[in-house]
Amino acid sequence: MDHDPTRRLLLTALAGLTLANVTLASAASGTANTQNNSRILVAYFSRSGNTRVIAGVIHRSLQTDMFEIEPATPYPVEYFQTVEKAKKEREAGIRPALKNNVADIERYQTIYLGFPIWGTSVPPVVQTFLSSHNLAGKQLIPFITHGGYGPGDSDGILSRLAPTARREKPLIMECDQERKTTETVTEWLEAIRS
Repeated sequence: MDHDPTRRLLLTALAGLTLANVTLASAASGTANTQNNSRILVAYFSRSGNTRVIAGVIHRSLQTDMFEIEPATPYPVEYFQTVEKAKKEREAGIRPALKNNVADIERYQTIYLGFPIWGTSVPPVVQTFLSSHNLAGKQLIPFITHGGYGPGDSDGILSRLAPTARREKPLIMECDQERKTTETVTEWLEAIRS
């Protein structure tokens, strides 16, 4: 698949706008970034920024509230260490504690839920979010990013962890693979240092 450099430039620009919209006060308090008493929440988890960009576009377009799903203990900065930690969590059935919860989840009627696919599955921290927030009767609209392997088992996990939410068809979007980029740069560095 050819990658459009204009698309990458647009996504980069949107990422900057998204980050500018998230207030430090809401992050520190553990509540959603609220606007105009919105009944719509965008909740997302993002490691590389791809999912954050989409969350920001939805947030601005629909004037929603926004909440970043974060683990209480951050994942490692280094990509391969994060992959290994997530694999261990998944294999052991560990759902890491959240840094914050949405304190007033009951006020939202619609929740856009964004996450990347990790190891063909929903990241453990997103599973924690789903398990710790009552989404019964709410409209749940997933937006999923992946590095080429599709949505994995996300449909089954969403059905199991939010069984009484009304789900809409998700947005599923392939994004550049962080792993491939990391491997390419590492190989290049090794080649020039030889």
